[in-house]
Amino acid sequence: MGGSGVSALAGFAFEKGARVSGSDRAFDLNPAHPLRKALEKRIGIFPQDGSGIKESLDHAVFSTAVEATRPEIIKAKALNIPLYSRPQYLAMLVREFKTLAVAGTSGKSTASGLLAFLMKRLGLRPNFIGGGRVKDFRTETNTGNSLTGDSEWLVVEACESDGSITEYKPLHSIILNLELDHHSIDETAEMFNALIRGTAGLVLINSDDPNLSDMKVMKAMNVRNAVTFGIKNPARYRAENIVCHPFKSEFVLNGRKMTLSMPGKYNIYNALSAIALLSEMGTPLKDIARELPAFRGIERRFDIHSNGTNLVIDDYAHNPHKIASLMEAVANIRENICYIFQPHGYGPTRMMKEGYIFVFTGNLRDGDHLMLLPIFYQGGTATKDISSEDLARGIREMGKSAQSVETREALLAHLSLKWKNYVVMGARDETLSALAQEIAARLQVTKVQ
Repeated sequence: MGGSGVSALAGFAFEKGARVSGSDRAFDLNPAHPLRKALEKRIGIFPQDGSGIKESLDHAVFSTAVEATRPEIIKAKALNIPLYSRPQYLAMLVREFKTLAVAGTSGKSTASGLLAFLMKRLGLRPNFIGGGRVKDFRTETNTGNSLTGDSEWLVVEACESDGSITEYKPLHSIILNLELDHHSIDETAEMFNALIRGTAGLVLINSDDPNLSDMKVMKAMNVRNAVTFGIKNPARYRAENIVCHPFKSEFVLNGRKMTLSMPGKYNIYNALSAIALLSEMGTPLKDIARELPAFRGIERRFDIHSNGTNLVIDDYAHNPHKIASLMEAVANIRENICYIFQPHGYGPTRMMKEGYIFVFTGNLRDGDHLMLLPIFYQGGTATKDISSEDLARGIREMGKSAQSVETREALLAHLSLKWKNYVVMGARDETLSALAQEIAARLQVTKVQ
């Protein structure tokens, strides 16, 4: 239950009045896991040995990453407890509300979190089930990836990774972009087409994204319900007069100035999608513009752990598109950057190998450097036929500065004043934030000395 998807469902169920318990192999390996400490304030945490499965349970919800041979699943089946995968359970919830689904291979955590944040600030009392943890929703008992309100509105991050997006039947949908991530572009396009067909109302789509507009997805669009947003191409909601500051962005939308407290054009696209949907739902742009600057973003999305002489940023970027967007934003701020990237999963790394090499080769400048940590592996079955060194070698062969390191201790030993700025990137590993903090602390000590 430590994953972003299941923990959001658990928090949502708890806030709606259910008794909730769960387990996670990561918690068994690390009892001091930071997310465990937050969850167990309101949710019972058990070892992943089946002891948490009781006859009194109404149902059990499992991540799709959990193997059928785990003790909990075996025991739940023996006790005839109804079993649901995370996507099956979420699809059931989607049908119970007026759901606003936010999809895309990049940015959906930020866009869905911003949409829910604005709706809350505007008095719409939304419910929210996300993947990222919204900083403004965090409390002592809420990790930030869910929110409960007393309205019929539900904002969901519609992730395509497990294919469940095809089962969603939302009222309105947003599709931010289409790039290589968990699946091939064509496979993901088919999933987005299914989401479009299942959407009863509006579908908001990025008019600048080439893979969305070259008929991979647009072929499924019905003229009556298509609403476009963008920056470069014609769109109903088109940002103009864009000014990208180091840590915020400004633009004009339909004559109204908007200020976003996040950098990068990729975040302008995320904001445009949420603003456009709210405007189509009847909210005046002046009201949205008033609340927009207050949004503080999502955890591990451009989190700054040190600023000034040294800049240390922690970010969830993990596919080529996300990495390119982040590197473009950071390049506008500083020179001489050491990027630290931890690929996640052997399968995804194998599929995106050429994409990784291409994006790092294209974005690393002469004064930049890349350090690759070992591929993040959470257990289970996997063919370990690729390594971070395979990526580093390919990037070096293209004339860029890159190396792989076997341990974090080795990485920390390489910290050098040659690079005053560090960007930590990678998905699913909660400890990457601690690594960024450790880098910031060591740079501060070095500077003092």
